[in-house]
Amino acid sequence: MNTQQPNNPLHGLTLEHVIERLVDHYGWDKLAQRVNINCFKSDPSVKSSLKFLRRTPWARAEVEGLYMATFAKDHK
Repeated sequence: MNTQQPNNPLHGLTLEHVIERLVDHYGWDKLAQRVNINCFKSDPSVKSSLKFLRRTPWARAEVEGLYMATFAKDHK
């Protein structure tokens, strides 16, 4: 199923890419301040963050929202 989503700025991006780009931009400490979840505070890693965010829709929505707010200008 190959559906186009031209109005979705996250279309084609993996959750791993989203996390890595946010960490590159903010660092783990500042990312944890912006999105208050333990996987960003206590021994953070991309792997543990992926595991948590895939199981926790509200936290994933916050991370994706931060990504869009931070990098939306790159998609226009």
